[in-house]
Amino acid sequence: MKAPAYTRAQALPGILQKRIVVLDGAMGTMIQRFKLTEAQYRGERFKDFGKTPGQHKDVKGNNELLSLTRPDVISSIHESYLTAGADLIETNTFGATSIAQADYDMAHLAYEMNLASARLARAACDKFSTPDKPRFVLGALGPTPKTASISPDVNDAGKRNVNFEQLRAAYYEQVQALVQGGADALLVETIFDTLNAKAALFAIDEYFEASGERLPLIISGTVTDASGRILSGQTVTAFWYSVRHAQPLAIGLNCALGAALMRPYIQELHRAAPDTFISCYPNAGLPNPMSETGFDETPADTSRLLHEFALEGLVNIVGGCCGTTPEHIAAIGASVRGVTTRSLQGSLFYREAA
Repeated sequence: MKAPAYTRAQALPGILQKRIVVLDGAMGTMIQRFKLTEAQYRGERFKDFGKTPGQHKDVKGNNELLSLTRPDVISSIHESYLTAGADLIETNTFGATSIAQADYDMAHLAYEMNLASARLARAACDKFSTPDKPRFVLGALGPTPKTASISPDVNDAGKRNVNFEQLRAAYYEQVQALVQGGADALLVETIFDTLNAKAALFAIDEYFEASGERLPLIISGTVTDASGRILSGQTVTAFWYSVRHAQPLAIGLNCALGAALMRPYIQELHRAAPDTFISCYPNAGLPNPMSETGFDETPADTSRLLHEFALEGLVNIVGGCCGTTPEHIAAIGASVRGVTTRSLQGSLFYREAA
């Protein structure tokens, strides 16, 4: 068995014990600023894609494809967040599973998308890293547009459009490419179906066993409304107990809600997981079509709220999701600088490399 490829990531748990770490902001929001056309999404390589019968005709909106056709756009977004002070950069792979890419008839490109995306993030982080401020690549695994727990047909509660094995295989392919592309850690994010997340966690562990290397893992769920539950029905505490077997470095919440509405659920998670780091990267408030970013919170708004979370001792990792920009991340970073990171009760629950 080869030695664990773990050198860079070894530093992350120690940093989290010393200070609050800053995650980047939204990728999609930043891509929208470029106002790319269908032709620009396609690039030269895919200019004729869709002319074959049965192929998808439009690829605009397939943001993961841009890692292949417009790597300059993705690299510039990463670098803008790094310039803003982000410690952690997510790969442009939220929808880069074969299951999600099937919507564009591009399932066969999933591995290549993940590999290219990880390499872009790796290059950006290497460019900005210093001995005093290392930057880390998080290989992002999104939830997929198909769910193993929820029927797509309101008239047939038992119907499913994906199964565990299909999810496991898609996630395994994604994990393999992300790690080989240079990810320092993996992030299973925006979880609204715990069974989907379990398939991702199973695939991750399967890859770690096969490869002989074990990277840090962050798990982030999504509370969808004021019920305090994720879409598949679990409370935040129940969600944590469903995934804690993976022994993540951090557990957290992202998306769906702005920070103000997310506070009670972060407080609940803080109580439920005293021996694990907590991450929080909310949307920039609620959707607002009149706003430049499509959301209603300014950088000052979001940073003020996350500053309050930090003062309350609730968080170890903070950042932004939908609607947040480098301006938000710079303000968030400034707001938590010097604030004591959340302390753990007992020894760190995280499982290091064997």
